[in-house]
Amino acid sequence: MDLPIAVDRGKSEPLSAQLVGQLRAAMGEGRLAAGERLPASRALAGLLGVSRTVVTEAYEQLYAEGWLEGRHGSGTYVTDGVAAPRPLRPQPATARTVRTTASPHEIDLRPGLPWVGALDTPAWRRAWRLASGMPPQQRQDPHGLPGLRVALADYIRRSRGVACPVDGLLVTRGATNGLDLLAATVLRPGDRVGVEEPGYQRARAVLAGRGAELVPCPVDEHGLVVDGLPGDLRLVYTTPSHQYPMGGVLPVPRRQALLAWARRTGALVAEDDYDGEFRYDVAPLPALYGLDPDRVVYLGTTTKILTADMGVGWLVGRSGLVGEIARRREELNDRTAVVPQDALRLLLERGDLDRHVRRMRGEYARRRDVVVRTLDGLPLRGDTAGLHLVVDVPAPLARRVVREAAGRGVLVETLERYHTGSRRASGLVIGYGSAAGAAELRKACEIVRELVQGGGK
Repeated sequence: MDLPIAVDRGKSEPLSAQLVGQLRAAMGEGRLAAGERLPASRALAGLLGVSRTVVTEAYEQLYAEGWLEGRHGSGTYVTDGVAAPRPLRPQPATARTVRTTASPHEIDLRPGLPWVGALDTPAWRRAWRLASGMPPQQRQDPHGLPGLRVALADYIRRSRGVACPVDGLLVTRGATNGLDLLAATVLRPGDRVGVEEPGYQRARAVLAGRGAELVPCPVDEHGLVVDGLPGDLRLVYTTPSHQYPMGGVLPVPRRQALLAWARRTGALVAEDDYDGEFRYDVAPLPALYGLDPDRVVYLGTTTKILTADMGVGWLVGRSGLVGEIARRREELNDRTAVVPQDALRLLLERGDLDRHVRRMRGEYARRRDVVVRTLDGLPLRGDTAGLHLVVDVPAPLARRVVREAAGRGVLVETLERYHTGSRRASGLVIGYGSAAGAAELRKACEIVRELVQGGGK
């Protein structure tokens, strides 16, 4: 192939970045067609007179963006369906992705939303196109599509260090749906259930809706406080990878203490690993489930790694319990849509999801650095993982900052809405997943810092 590219060592731009830009342009403009095979990295490096590392880095970047795909045993090809380039911009807000009406000029720093603009890739579109061709099913397995369960078990093993047997995995509509199915199976009206305080409001609502008596359990800067947990709980719900919303990461000794408590009392632990893939100081800790699969039910979701609109998650537990949950699910006529399941299977099997997560881990790390640098001097917590952090300020100041920031086009939240009891932590919750880019994020955080330092005025 006579590739229409060249690199210039005299430019300040790295050689690999030059190669990425030129290949991307050639594919987007049709000079490299969909399905066309590219030279091997060694061959292209020889043609361009650069090291093989330069070409490998460029190919890896284009794999991550969805422009290229590998075909087993035959090389690297331009992805099917590649068309003229479209700018990767935020998708229009819909009723499902915003929680209050906001003007187009507002910058949303509320937690809980990922950056969906990164999904506008050939790999994403290809997965949905192929999945939409699935024939209708008359009766769906309550465990989920077998192919997806196999792919998910492998993904969870690789990404979270969890040996996950396929017969212990059930595909859900998300972590909250998984928690609801678990509660519907194991709880009786009046059972006492521990919930983190402060904690995730939707989890509380789900458990209360199943008749549980909610028992607030305090958290500190490391997460759930295990000492003093009541001995009569049937279940405790926790977010150990990045406590929601305070941001603590539960250390290993406390994880071990929690599991020892569960074995002693006979309680189950519901582990919500809602954004466990994203940690920025060290590698993500293995999931709590891996330490005791008999006492822990592991809940995951695509909401943070992809989008809430996909509507797919997973529940992992001991096989007997998962079988009970599947039977209860059939009774409730609860199901996960088939097309999103198959689209996720394709993203997993082709390696597209892994590449997307690696790319977004880097993107969110850069956004986190922008927030931390811009808010320098303010007391921060929970900034080593996830897609949000907390600014410690008194409650009256937090309320004033939220009000004044909204008037200047920046949406933030206080910690107050995450509590049920009278003893409350105070502060601002800053999410950095959904802002359009670094410049917008910096501008919004400058406004927050100015308001905090000025007393909310």
